[in-house]
Amino acid sequence: MSAAARPRIGFLGIGIMGEAMVRRLLDLGYPVTVWNLEPERLDTVVPHGAVAAESPAAVAAASDVVMLCVLHMQAVERCILAEDGVSAAGAGPSLVIDFSTADPEGTRQVAAKLKALTGAGWVDAPVSGGPQLARNGGMTVLAGGSEADFDRAKPIIEQMAGNLTLMGPVGAGQTTKIINQAIVGTGYVVMAEALMLAEAAGIDAARLPQCLAGGHADSSLLQRLYPQMQQRAFEPPASYARQLLKDLKAVKEFAEGLGLDLRVIGQGVQRYKDYVGLGHEMTDSAAVVKLYEHDAAERAKAKA
Repeated sequence: MSAAARPRIGFLGIGIMGEAMVRRLLDLGYPVTVWNLEPERLDTVVPHGAVAAESPAAVAAASDVVMLCVLHMQAVERCILAEDGVSAAGAGPSLVIDFSTADPEGTRQVAAKLKALTGAGWVDAPVSGGPQLARNGGMTVLAGGSEADFDRAKPIIEQMAGNLTLMGPVGAGQTTKIINQAIVGTGYVVMAEALMLAEAAGIDAARLPQCLAGGHADSSLLQRLYPQMQQRAFEPPASYARQLLKDLKAVKEFAEGLGLDLRVIGQGVQRYKDYVGLGHEMTDSAAVVKLYEHDAAERAKAKA
């Protein structure tokens, strides 16, 4: 894509993933205008060429395409529909791409309201893969939207993602992300329990990924997450425990709405509730292994 053909990008939400995505867009030569609820976070991208704006509406007014990566559905609604939101920009963007993890039904409602107010299209595009892959253009994007809106978003997202799939109409990306988080969230708990089992049994826990590679137990979680847990390498956080707890709760609520009782998901929610309840909401999601260390210490104390 030539420099002249690159649309002006607006980006709302400069958290861990938002920062990585904005830095990627800047590297690709896109002009990017940014906003974040806590303005101090803008210092992570403005020195690299992003332009700060005072509100989502100001971002929208300066952009052809607006992207979001915010914490939850309420934040999406605030960014889009508040008095100073994207919908208030008048001649604002023609397309919104939402990288947040949010509620499918809420996404459909916000997208429909924005369409009625401004005519802008919507692609929900929650992501998987973490900030390093986002920074390098290798993240996975789970998309929902009309074929026409997806075709407009695709040339941009393809430069940010190694894997991009349209799963259906608006909301389908968020539904797919719920399933993704069911696998990831329970997988984190399983990796922590496997590590504690290996260490307690006295085998060489560091060799487990090598030993199990290629078998049915192999996975990206085993090869990438498990070593991080085994080394207790949790700084800087790649994701926050409070976020994964929020996502697991959303999985449980979504399943219950479909009449499903998914008990392993329930156990994952409880484990992350326990961990966050110890004051670890802003630690790395992988540090949930510390909960098992805490539990073991409490059992040893009770026996003493």
